[in-house]
Amino acid sequence: MTRNSLAALYANLDQHRPATIEALLASVALLLPILDAIPNAAIFIKDAQARYVLANRTLVQRCGLKQLTPLLGKTSAEVFPAQLGPGYTEQDRRVLEQGWVLQDQLELHLYGSREAGWCLTHKRPLRNPADQIIGLVGISVDLQSAADSHPAYQRLAAVDAHIRQNFHQPISMGELTRIAGISVAQLERYCKRVFHLTPRQMIHKARLEHAHRLLHTTLPIIEVALQCGYTDHSAFSRQFKQLTGFTPRQYRQATGR
Repeated sequence: MTRNSLAALYANLDQHRPATIEALLASVALLLPILDAIPNAAIFIKDAQARYVLANRTLVQRCGLKQLTPLLGKTSAEVFPAQLGPGYTEQDRRVLEQGWVLQDQLELHLYGSREAGWCLTHKRPLRNPADQIIGLVGISVDLQSAADSHPAYQRLAAVDAHIRQNFHQPISMGELTRIAGISVAQLERYCKRVFHLTPRQMIHKARLEHAHRLLHTTLPIIEVALQCGYTDHSAFSRQFKQLTGFTPRQYRQATGR
């Protein structure tokens, strides 16, 4: 399941706008067995109050449930871990109240093992014939393994290694293009194809993975920011909140540290 697949589904829903969320579900429910067969993407529809009204099996399992029914009528804040759930619901509110469209949002997730993982999330509002928002549709696609068969893989692997070794300090696009021996445009295009991320997203990912680990210690947050490559504490907080829905302090409090 890809972003293009969601776009096609959304286009079909938009072309045949239902009057109510119930009418929408009556037509979309037939697709649920197919959506259930997709193991690497959480797919969902929520009503105007940000409550789940449909979700595939992958999302149900990510919530620690065996069946869809207990998930229905609940918000993300009610079913996901306290470190992340409220942030997802805040994101939903922006889609529902402002008509905001979310695309290619790199996000930190906690899976069943409580290990950190990453996904790219897309959300769009659903509108009725009167152009009123009646809900939202979304998908969170797991980041897959790098496509090592790509001709530029070795060059990009060197870029990835450089980022992982040097994320604690400023990294420029100039450095990365010199390492890869290609232009900025090629680097952007190839990184998306091989790692499913832009170079900037790769840097943010490396920094936030390290921050996730350090915030489970008693290290002062300003020191966490410095060790993750942020010289500006407020910039670190903004970036962390964008990817998790929480400030670093709130995240630490939610984990009991």
